[in-house]
Amino acid sequence: MTKVLLVGGFLALGAGAASAHPHVWITATSALVYAPDGTVTGVRHAWTFDDMFSTYALQGLETKQKGVYSREELAPLAQTNVESLKEFGYFTFAKADGKKSKFLEPIDYYLEYKDAALVLHFTLPLKTPVKSRELAVEVFDPTYFIDFTFVDKDPITLVGAPAGCQMKFERPNDGTAQTQRLNEQNFASGDNSNYGAMFANKITVDCP
Repeated sequence: MTKVLLVGGFLALGAGAASAHPHVWITATSALVYAPDGTVTGVRHAWTFDDMFSTYALQGLETKQKGVYSREELAPLAQTNVESLKEFGYFTFAKADGKKSKFLEPIDYYLEYKDAALVLHFTLPLKTPVKSRELAVEVFDPTYFIDFTFVDKDPITLVGAPAGCQMKFERPNDGTAQTQRLNEQNFASGDNSNYGAMFANKITVDCP
């Protein structure tokens, strides 16, 4: 149990610590989930942690079979991770027609061990499901301790979206120019609390 808490603390430390470059790398896929009436009900994530973090997280975890980790054996670690991420909004930020939308605590969360890496699955329900002409969702760590890179093939899916909805996905651009400007401005004042916004993954859905 101490190990589980340590891993959760590591994620929490990463999210809260000022950092100019990432220490944890996540490969992600996400889905926007719609109800039959056309409202958006939440965001479903699958985050694959890098090899180094996965190895670190699994150290000392007792299992029935060496090198094999069941969902049940990983359940305490999954719970600790999602609880640790609560303070930081799960690195997921949404706006419906320009107004901020809040999320409830994750549901249907679990960890799986796949291809020598840990994958965290969870769904973030919207506190108030929305039917909007434009929905914008961004995934990033403001401190850039954690780097989010979405997979090349089918990074974003729309589940149950009304006909006619158009989705656009923008990956982070090369941040060289912004980094130089941030170094001159924000770091001079000691404020890099939103450094990671330059590396945000942006999802926009326009519905008729």
